[in-house]
Amino acid sequence: MNKTAKEKSRCGRGIRVIGLTGGTGSGKSEAARRFEELGFPVINADAIGHELLLPGSEAEADVIEAFGHGILTDDRVDRNKLGARVFAEPEARHTLNAIVHPRIKHEIKRRIRSFAEKGHKTVIIDAALIAESGEREPCLDGLILVTSSEKVRAQRLVKARGLTFEEAMQRIRSQTPPETKLALADWVLDNEGELDDFLSSVEHVTSELRACEN
Repeated sequence: MNKTAKEKSRCGRGIRVIGLTGGTGSGKSEAARRFEELGFPVINADAIGHELLLPGSEAEADVIEAFGHGILTDDRVDRNKLGARVFAEPEARHTLNAIVHPRIKHEIKRRIRSFAEKGHKTVIIDAALIAESGEREPCLDGLILVTSSEKVRAQRLVKARGLTFEEAMQRIRSQTPPETKLALADWVLDNEGELDDFLSSVEHVTSELRACEN
């Protein structure tokens, strides 16, 4: 584990906060699932974003006002329609982020406090938009970056989400290149090869995180 992350004392919150990030299709979600299986609580920022757009929510109303009823299917926000807009139009992406990101951050903080109160010593935040500014968020005690090539990521998106290869590449290139975050990461998990090897690397990080709890 990186010395700087090791020396931190969980920011005085009684809980160590570790970021988990990577580009779409990198395998970040697979890593998050394995961390959770190994006993770490995981806060999924994208899942919170989904919850915020459920019928009747304040965020849903703001998103419909901003993007119009064309993003609805059966009177619900259709994430595929919304995604097609925001990945194709940078301004639309900025508008959506301005609506949902403050609410996501608020909910993440609430869940961190809840896990701390339950006695957990480490929590992992699964979020693609960590360190987007070129700097690591001050609240993080460590950062895990999942990497794989654009071609492999695109192939995964085609298989998992039914996108065309061109659509997959559009989504990948709408995000900040993960390579720009390499210098900020305490751990870099390469997911270019076999799944078993990747999961083994997750387990190695788990061992280091557990050692820091003692």
